[in-house]
Amino acid sequence: MKQELISYLSTCREELFSLCKFLYDNPEESYKEAKACSYITNYLKEKGFYVNNNFLGIKTSFIAEVGSGHPKICFLCEYDAIADSGHVTGHNLLTTISIASSIALAKLSDKFKGSIVLIGCPGEYLGGTKTTMVRQGIFDDIDIVMQCHPNTITAESGTSSAIIPLKVNYKGNAGLSFLNKGVYNSLDATLLTFNTLNSLMKGFPDNLEINSILSKGGLTPLLLPTDSEAKFYIRAKEMEYAKFAESKLREICSFVSHILNIDHSISFYEPPNEELLTNITLNRLYSHNLKEAGIIDIAPPKESNAGLSLGCVSQKVPTIQPYIDIVNNQNINYGSVEFAKATLSDYAMDNAIRASHALCFTALDVLQNSQLLSEVKSEFFSFNKGLY
Repeated sequence: MKQELISYLSTCREELFSLCKFLYDNPEESYKEAKACSYITNYLKEKGFYVNNNFLGIKTSFIAEVGSGHPKICFLCEYDAIADSGHVTGHNLLTTISIASSIALAKLSDKFKGSIVLIGCPGEYLGGTKTTMVRQGIFDDIDIVMQCHPNTITAESGTSSAIIPLKVNYKGNAGLSFLNKGVYNSLDATLLTFNTLNSLMKGFPDNLEINSILSKGGLTPLLLPTDSEAKFYIRAKEMEYAKFAESKLREICSFVSHILNIDHSISFYEPPNEELLTNITLNRLYSHNLKEAGIIDIAPPKESNAGLSLGCVSQKVPTIQPYIDIVNNQNINYGSVEFAKATLSDYAMDNAIRASHALCFTALDVLQNSQLLSEVKSEFFSFNKGLY
């Protein structure tokens, strides 16, 4: 069955490259990925998938399925880009890998029991839609989730940071500053919040940090701003530390609001992201299969300082996100225009296809061996209960 899969993907190589290049040539910002979504979903329909567009009322999201029943193997697509820079983190190739894996397994779906699910997840650069999908119960019926991310190294799936993005707004009186001496304003409240937080952070754990900016208010010294807004990006190794920082920030804002007699409100400006929990059993299977696919040099689990919306999914269902080298050049940095260009190289496509082979082999391992699936799920539930 594995050889059939390899042979089939070899016949699809050019159309998969065309898909990758179309996304590269038509970069679209978060939640505006209309061309990408249309191209992808039309391609999946041609391959026999049942496709539901406008998934959860999100215009550029979709869910595509083939097969029936369990196990349900889920792959994810991310296809937004950065304005004026393009696919600097390789979302065009990430999506190509997920689609290649999905169509190859779909081709063999009459030879195993189970379902292949592919979900289009727009808006990753603005926090993504995966958190919403988790809250809507979309992953409740999924058995495993996998995606492979392009990078400058090939590495096992590791961890990511927990992220809480908060927006704090203070509302005070407006007016000319020289006519309102002795009156506290919204900008006073924001600056006091910054100063208090900076002092308090000296006692925070080393694996916790908060970045902040003044996002609204104080355009001219002559006029007092009615509204002042600050954004805080809380980053921690684990969500419990991020929530600890969030609670302290909320206490500070309540204190400042009280002593200055200025109203305040706090909200998320992006969805929060929990840390990625890599399933060790799935990771082991994938690494073994990647070596079988021809890539031997695999680095240890990659620890990412960035937040990943995939982290929320990993709290709900066994998940991995391994990394695949697409550059073969130490002078090219991840997140650069040169990295985006590299997604169209023969080297990148060769490794992308090998990564797809490994993802498919891993899916087949689980589809054909109920004991392996039990091990994957047993580890997941044990980890969530703190037994690992």
